[in-house]
Amino acid sequence: MSITTSLTVNGVKRTIALDDPRVTLLDLLRERLHLTGTKKGCDRGQCGACTVLVDGRRINACLTLAIMHEGAKITTVEGLAGERELSALQAAFVERDAFQCGYCTPGQLCAATALLDELRAGEPSAVSDLRSAEKPAPTDAEIRERMSGNICRCGAYPNIVAAIRDVAGNTRS
Repeated sequence: MSITTSLTVNGVKRTIALDDPRVTLLDLLRERLHLTGTKKGCDRGQCGACTVLVDGRRINACLTLAIMHEGAKITTVEGLAGERELSALQAAFVERDAFQCGYCTPGQLCAATALLDELRAGEPSAVSDLRSAEKPAPTDAEIRERMSGNICRCGAYPNIVAAIRDVAGNTRS
């Protein structure tokens, strides 16, 4: 018996028949839709390599079942850029050399995209000054806290933070 689910992935509506309702979103993206930018790192939700955006919120795709996201809008690293240009964040990662081996980079980019949206919306983090009436600022501490679920085994953190800070400083409203 197969189960059918519908998702919008990178702007394209997809209806997929699943033979097993236990298929993770990560496996659906990689194995069925051939969107291999999203990486399978630890497969336990600890490294963040599988981070994607679901309705604009970051999640670990390895920890969620595909059928749980019926009707959702999924954005993978392949959906962050336009057809011919990198997103501002992707360009900043290149400019700041914010990667080494690149394995974590897709998850880092998706998480950073969500981070920028959170800052614009004024959502606080664990290090935000809740006494202030202003939106959280893109400080290094704020960026590090919000990116703490994404591990870079190569240690490119200073450049990742710098790239995010560059874009956050240019897009705050």
